[in-house]
Amino acid sequence: MKFVKTVSALAVATVAMAGAIMVAPAASQDAPLSIQTNFRVGNAGVRCTAQNAPEEARLKGMFDRAYRLTCRDAAGAVGSLLVMRDASSLDGKPSAAGENATCEAPETAEIDQVGAVTKLTCTDAEVGVSYRSYMLKQSDRTYLAEGLAGYDPVLRLALASVFNDRALPGTIEVAQTEVSDAAAFARVQAGALSQFDALNEAYVRNNSGRFAESGQFFENLAGRSQGSSAVMAEVLANQGLQQSNLGNFTAAERLFRQADETLTRNDGVAQRIIRNYRAMNFLNRRFPEAALDVLGQQMRDVDPDADEFTIREGFIDNPLSAQINRENLALQRLGGVELGLSPIERAELLDAQADAISGSIARQENRLSDALTLLRRADARIAAVREGRVASARWLRSEIAIERALVAEGQGRTETAIRAYDVAASAISRDYPQSPVLLAAYARKAGFLLRAGRTAESRALFGQVVDRAANTTDSGSSLRNLLEPYFALLANDGSSDATAEFFNASQMLQRPGVAQTQAILARQMSEGDDEASALFRLSLNRSREIARTQARADRLAALPTPTQLQVDGLTAANETLDYLRSEQTGLLSRLAEYPRFRALTPKRLELSELQSELRADEAYYKIVLVGEDVYALWATSSGSRSFKIEGGLNELDDDVAFIRDSIVVYESGQTVTYPFDVERARGLYIRLFGQIEEEMAGVKHIIFEPDGPLLQLPPQVLIASQEGVDAYLERTEDESEDLYDYREIDWLGRTREVSIAVSPRGFLNIRNIAPSRAKKSYLGVGSNALPTQQSESTDPCAWTLDTWRDPIDPGELFFAASKYGEDKSSVAVGDAFSDTALLANEELSDYRVVHFATHGLVTAPKPNCPARPALVTSFGDEGSDGLLSFKEIFDLNLDADVVILSACDTAGMATSAASRDAGVVGGGNYALDGLVRAFVGAGARAVVASHWPVPDDFDATQRLVQGLITGEPGQGLSSSLSDAQRGLMEDPDTSHPFYWAAFIVLGDGTKPIGAN
Repeated sequence: MKFVKTVSALAVATVAMAGAIMVAPAASQDAPLSIQTNFRVGNAGVRCTAQNAPEEARLKGMFDRAYRLTCRDAAGAVGSLLVMRDASSLDGKPSAAGENATCEAPETAEIDQVGAVTKLTCTDAEVGVSYRSYMLKQSDRTYLAEGLAGYDPVLRLALASVFNDRALPGTIEVAQTEVSDAAAFARVQAGALSQFDALNEAYVRNNSGRFAESGQFFENLAGRSQGSSAVMAEVLANQGLQQSNLGNFTAAERLFRQADETLTRNDGVAQRIIRNYRAMNFLNRRFPEAALDVLGQQMRDVDPDADEFTIREGFIDNPLSAQINRENLALQRLGGVELGLSPIERAELLDAQADAISGSIARQENRLSDALTLLRRADARIAAVREGRVASARWLRSEIAIERALVAEGQGRTETAIRAYDVAASAISRDYPQSPVLLAAYARKAGFLLRAGRTAESRALFGQVVDRAANTTDSGSSLRNLLEPYFALLANDGSSDATAEFFNASQMLQRPGVAQTQAILARQMSEGDDEASALFRLSLNRSREIARTQARADRLAALPTPTQLQVDGLTAANETLDYLRSEQTGLLSRLAEYPRFRALTPKRLELSELQSELRADEAYYKIVLVGEDVYALWATSSGSRSFKIEGGLNELDDDVAFIRDSIVVYESGQTVTYPFDVERARGLYIRLFGQIEEEMAGVKHIIFEPDGPLLQLPPQVLIASQEGVDAYLERTEDESEDLYDYREIDWLGRTREVSIAVSPRGFLNIRNIAPSRAKKSYLGVGSNALPTQQSESTDPCAWTLDTWRDPIDPGELFFAASKYGEDKSSVAVGDAFSDTALLANEELSDYRVVHFATHGLVTAPKPNCPARPALVTSFGDEGSDGLLSFKEIFDLNLDADVVILSACDTAGMATSAASRDAGVVGGGNYALDGLVRAFVGAGARAVVASHWPVPDDFDATQRLVQGLITGEPGQGLSSSLSDAQRGLMEDPDTSHPFYWAAFIVLGDGTKPIGAN
């Protein structure tokens, strides 16, 4: 069967998810706030939202409303918003202000678009937190906004919005730590909603294209839904589709099986959700026949009395039911529909979705007539449910319209296709304005315009999509593959304007992780030691404690049959969470008093800003993966270029794999080195740098931002000229010549220094950070003591004791310490180098250079076990596991110019679960999100790490480390490393890249190690 690769609107990897059908209280552009369950406060600055709070104790009548106010980075609610008919119980005092709070006299304040209101400020001197309220009585309603005084802009704008019954524009400028991303903020919001509202909101964000945020809602629900099999089946199915969209197909199928097992006997609705998602999973795997087989399976009839069963299951509680009834009245007055669909209606919509998926498959197989029949049938079935006025059904109809546009394109009906794209965008904009899914609709139209030869229109529309995406959270996953033709168009243009557009678009594809951690470090380390910085650091610590405690609570909540001890542990964890959230949010409120922490960091960096920070002999080289294509951006202080790298991702992957295997492989537990593949390394250099050979002539320092396979290869091993390759090949035709002598090779690292960056803004953050304030020079730790335990761990995913039986020789540590002098350096090896000793060491921040000479564990210990990034240490006191974990590294208190990691694999990663255990709420599952990120989070401005364990033979490691730490005064790290590497290149014993090329500098390699 022919399966044509074309952008699909309904499934497949190009559009990450198609949500199950639920009535969604989505915000239309013209819908009044009085019929919405949530809205964004303002439209710029720190993202804050008002979330429906039907369980607010002060609500009395059916027309009363309450919202909880939440803001990004704040772990808890920052305030409350009430609209009441009978406000006799309200005295204006902020409810969060305790009995010991001292209140000032009420005063009159003016709020834009509201007028005069009563303002009251109360301060709890014991904790140093102030609270504020604004109250207004007009006609038969009383409006009250109250909360933390540090969030005053939120309180004022939220009150003005509900007073005017529409979301007003405005910039929210409050304290911001950058510790959380959009997904982490979504997790906070999910916890602020009831189970029913959280499920609704999960689908809203899913259908609007905010897939990472939706995932946080479903993950939150997974920990809250054990008592309701109907909800749990939906949650597991959605998590399965998310895993499929990430390419984790085995995990996806496992979750689908769990969802099947959770189904009750008569739950035909959840069964249909699982069926549709399984079909999408097969489409993601490019198995259309299997998808059609799944869609053809017999489904259970839906029990019309299932609503009563669902309520008995506890899915809708009484206060929420009352809230729904109130909103139903308002919706009916406006010609809307009820917020609750019957199971029969949901089943019909899901069956229509199955028809639409089948139509998409037929369209991709070029069975256009069949596709049109199926899509029309799907659309008609949806239109028949409540006259097509279900919000999520309108979303699905818009997706069907896009599929019909693709059919029209296949039939050569250009104007019909354009009208269909416009119909789809119009339908989406009604329910999901400023959403990723709306941008995706425009991007699809732009792609069609380009295919139709209307290049100028296409480029302009793509540019608008990118510009709007800068202020649309979570848009990268929806748009990544849809922007393929835009990147190709810009790279083919090659002009400076096109390169600036290319640079802007590439930042949409940035992943959270090390770059986010660098941003936090920059704010933490560049502001001094005053009270504000202390508050900032304390807030970060509380944020990490919250993430850790939440992870523990989620694990306990997910236990099917918990013991009493586990039940008590969950209760204690939830109580701790409440306290930590309140404290962390209060700390942020206090931080708002300091203007520098209210600075709004722009999300997108302009290319001109990056170029202005580059020196005359520097260039920034960025790799961009889009689908199967590979692009590059080259920028210097005076010019820039973007271009496509020939061969695509598969060839790049093969090249890197072959080159890596010619450096070092592990066979039967042994390290084996083969002759280096000089021809392939030269070929890869030509592919990456051949188009900019002239521009490289004056460049001494390359800031290299890798992606994909290139994360696993130091660029220094690429070969910059052909002459040395020819000389080597000619010489080694004589079998008596040494195949491992590469002194004639012109390595990229021979004439240029290289720093590794993870994003342009991350690089600039580190470039501008203040140097270490540490008073001592060097701390060397490593060379673990041999284990004395008599038995292996009972943990099935634990490392075997053999892991500890090959410690790194400590010679490099003592050598380095001798260079700095006994009064400025320390060394801890053997038994003194244990995990418990390091965690208890309060003097780590006293050293500018911290050097670990030990093994790094970045792969999974056994098949089917998760990766647990860690450093091998000695076994220490009780509770020691002989490992310094990702979580524990984050706990180290460093203030280092550089951390040196000998014998560690830089390209390792940390799972999302490991990240959350460490209290890190963004990133996870990406290369460089492992040990390197942990050390940046602990306080390292730069990390020197290795792609493979550097051998002790010929003192290679010691010579590299010596070069790093004994450079000329003021010499940068990359320059020092390059000097040391060149020394090994010129030695016939160590000229193979295995000996000299493993180390990379992550950060700004031009920065020297600070002097005393």
